[in-house]
Amino acid sequence: MVKKLLVTLGALSLVFPAMAFADEPSVKSLDVGINSLWVMIAFVLVLLMQGGFILLETGSTRMKNAGHVAGKTIFTAGLAALIYWAIGYGIAFGGDGNGFIGWGDFFFNPGYAGDGEGVPQSVFFLFQLAFAAVSLSIAWGGFAERAKLSSYLIFTVIFIAVIYPVVAHWIWGGGWLAEDGAQDFAGSTVVHLSGALAAFAATVLLKPRIGKFNKDGSANEISGHNQVFTALSVLLLWVGWFGFNAGSTLAIGDGFFGYVGFTTMLGAGAGAFAALLISWAVLGKADITTTLNGTLAGLVAITASCAFVEPWAAVVIGLVAGVLIFFSAKFFEKIKVDDPIFALSVHGVAGIWGTLANGIFATQELAEKVGVGQGGLIDTGSWKQLWVQFESVVVAGAFVLAASFLVLGVMKLIMGFRVTEEQEIIGLDLSEHGAYGYPEQLKKAGQNNIQG
Repeated sequence: MVKKLLVTLGALSLVFPAMAFADEPSVKSLDVGINSLWVMIAFVLVLLMQGGFILLETGSTRMKNAGHVAGKTIFTAGLAALIYWAIGYGIAFGGDGNGFIGWGDFFFNPGYAGDGEGVPQSVFFLFQLAFAAVSLSIAWGGFAERAKLSSYLIFTVIFIAVIYPVVAHWIWGGGWLAEDGAQDFAGSTVVHLSGALAAFAATVLLKPRIGKFNKDGSANEISGHNQVFTALSVLLLWVGWFGFNAGSTLAIGDGFFGYVGFTTMLGAGAGAFAALLISWAVLGKADITTTLNGTLAGLVAITASCAFVEPWAAVVIGLVAGVLIFFSAKFFEKIKVDDPIFALSVHGVAGIWGTLANGIFATQELAEKVGVGQGGLIDTGSWKQLWVQFESVVVAGAFVLAASFLVLGVMKLIMGFRVTEEQEIIGLDLSEHGAYGYPEQLKKAGQNNIQG
């Protein structure tokens, strides 16, 4: 039986010789297909992080703004998709640009299929769009509970069309920082620091929420209305981060994406552990909010270095991030910066630390594997990579900060972008949308007023 089968297959290969040589192209096609599927799954994970941001901002703020938070997040994510398709992607990755700015591929049309090399452009576009949307959602932390809905619309257009794509081009799109060897594997600077500095500009220009600070400069705690939402948001973001970091390998390949996910998990765990311990030591109680923020800080910090460092270094990076988040939040409150969702500390300070950490902990072996930059100070004894990392933080940060202050400053001068005192007290659900996020609570309040 076996002999007959072998004879039959041999005869078929003689009659149809192409069958004998079909293995190589089919394997190549299969690789592209698997890689494309992996990046598409990663895109979905990163896009679902918007759900995490909805719960994070809702849980960290007051009930009267809950519907507004949810609605404007969905609305701005949708608008971001259109703007990134029309302009932003061309600025970030347009092939006819230069070291400063990409150019081309506006109103991007990727065609129906890939070219057989790497993942199809359509899949790559979606993955990069999800990153841009995350950076935008981070920026909204500085707008929380006091900005007009129209300000979200205008800033979305400018941030996604120009501000974010320029930084993405510099580091990921073949720009001048990429040529210098800047290491930012999944976006501690490109995504997180950019969003945080936009948030900083907004919160400074908007000024603190009513009742946050007293005349003597002391701060009042304005508690969020649902800590379970906040905890669930951290879990959702944590899961999404595996698409964020591991998905940035853009390939299944030799399984390197698993190593990236491994270091990501270690960084997150170390951040949570360190934040809990430092709050317990200083406050005498293990503060839940600090622990949750420490987890996110560990994730933000490891984002730049997840493909460049060894496991022990990932733990160190997360531990430092967890401690930094505690003192950073205290610092911003002391200088009267009202940051309701701790975007400046979690995404800004931890983003800076994570980017600089590459220059200390990156190994030469992993830098060669990724193909960006070189090993850090500990592995090579050279300060070069640390300098490049410092350069990328300063230059990219300065650009985003200046551009955001300019845009928001003009908006404040021309149209004003903070709601009135009365609208802020009522809440943005009613003042901006005419509907309450928790309508049954509104009905109960109305019934009590009637009965009273």
